[in-house]
Amino acid sequence: MKLHLSLFTAMLCISISFAQKPKDTRDISIKEGFDKLYRVSTNYKGYKVINKENFLDLKQQVLDSLKASQNLLVEKNNLLTASNLDTKKNEDLLILTKLTLETSLKKENSISLFGIQLSKFIYNFLLWALISILLVLVIYLSFKFQKNNFLTKKATQNLKNVEHEYELYRKKALEREQKLRRTLQDEINKQRNS
Repeated sequence: MKLHLSLFTAMLCISISFAQKPKDTRDISIKEGFDKLYRVSTNYKGYKVINKENFLDLKQQVLDSLKASQNLLVEKNNLLTASNLDTKKNEDLLILTKLTLETSLKKENSISLFGIQLSKFIYNFLLWALISILLVLVIYLSFKFQKNNFLTKKATQNLKNVEHEYELYRKKALEREQKLRRTLQDEINKQRNS
């Protein structure tokens, strides 16, 4: 019984001494809290006797630390989820941007001709080939026109010459015929008069 009484007195002194100490407001780790509780606990028949108030304080610290850790874990999971969503959005945006860039480059490097997309090289080649063909055709037609114009003028000139010669021939033939008729008439007149 004496032992119980001395133990009770010791516990009472310890609890009073703890009750009058201001609580340590600094954050201590859980390990430090258990170490401190072990140090301030008393021994009784090989067992440690823990003050209830100290035990409840440590319990509250552990629960607060656990709750803070869980809140931090939830917060970090939310941040990770948000980060993953942002990453997914950015990847989708990157794919869309790449497709838009590819489409823009195709449009920039191609020209639509009669609804057909042609590269600028092929378009330029076709355009210059068409211009070259048209230029050759114009030169050829111009040459043919000048040649035919020359031949037409020559033929017109030849026709005029032939018409002039024919007119001269006709006049000479008419004169000859008239002369011949006169001569014939003169002969007929001579024959009659004689």
